Amino acid sequence: MIHQNLALVTGGNGHLGNNLIRLLLEKGIRVRGSVRNLKNNSSFADLDCEMVQADITEKQSLISAMQGVDVVYAVGAAFKLWAKDPEKEIYQVNLQGTKNLIEAAAESGVKRIVYVSSIAALNYTIQPVSESNGQNPDRRDMYYNSKNDGEKLAFELAAKYQIELVAVLPSAMIGDKAFGPLSVSYNIVKLILNKEIPIETNIALNWVDVKDVAEGCYLAAENGRSGERYILANEKCTSIKQTTKIAQELFPELSIKLPVAVPKTVLYIAAWLMETGSRLTGKAPLLTTKDIAMFSGLQQDFDISKARTELGFNPKNPVQIVKEAMMYLKTERSDLF
Repeated sequence: MIHQNLALVTGGNGHLGNNLIRLLLEKGIRVRGSVRNLKNNSSFADLDCEMVQADITEKQSLISAMQGVDVVYAVGAAFKLWAKDPEKEIYQVNLQGTKNLIEAAAESGVKRIVYVSSIAALNYTIQPVSESNGQNPDRRDMYYNSKNDGEKLAFELAAKYQIELVAVLPSAMIGDKAFGPLSVSYNIVKLILNKEIPIETNIALNWVDVKDVAEGCYLAAENGRSGERYILANEKCTSIKQTTKIAQELFPELSIKLPVAVPKTVLYIAAWLMETGSRLTGKAPLLTTKDIAMFSGLQQDFDISKARTELGFNPKNPVQIVKEAMMYLKTERSDLF
């Protein structure tokens, strides 16, 4: 176990990064957070920690941020499932960012890294999915590819430079509060509350509380075995339809209807039209043909016994997580509706 005299959290104003900084401070650990733009400080203005400018695409900025640091929590990454140029905007950013981060850690004398990977880097051909199944063989998505190849590269470089590295693989993170802009996962909950998912996609998500993931990251630094990966998720996934039912029960006055089942051909046509519009506007579509091909019918059920046993990870019930996220959005972020 490495004593955390000073921890660096990259991506400090992101959904997980911000919650992780808050958790580490509560545990009495000195924290330095890094962000790409220090002027974008609304999510950390109230925190008693040092914030520095650093970008995963600029190695020298990471070296500066890592001076005197014992443990690096590598949270910062390009987290988006759609871009006009996904290879350049997602894949290359995340791969180069991983290379820069490990090399900067080696040059700065960092002893241990908690590398935030993703459930995107898991093999879903065997259910329930576990860490031992290996990496995801599905190569259709640039974000998924970046998480698979980034995690593999991280382990290779950490071994080369003799740095302890533990990978954590979170699922869809939401919670009872969001700092800064809504994450991709939060936006799905918002779409349900806004009645903007009228048709059944047969897509399921594995909801996890972002605070539980933050705790899992800390536990990985304390208890995780170097060279190992740990799933930070719930055992069972929840379909969009089931999530909509929770919204119906919680807010009957909204008269939210369950998504209507349509032939898959209709789904593909709707997604294609949305993608066509996005190429003109530059804004991410609500649904893509790739989303349907990759995720419709995919069960995101996990064996999390390794994280439970070795880390002490104990996630909150997904129904409770969804309820808390919905209550927060409707009561504290009503400006979004």
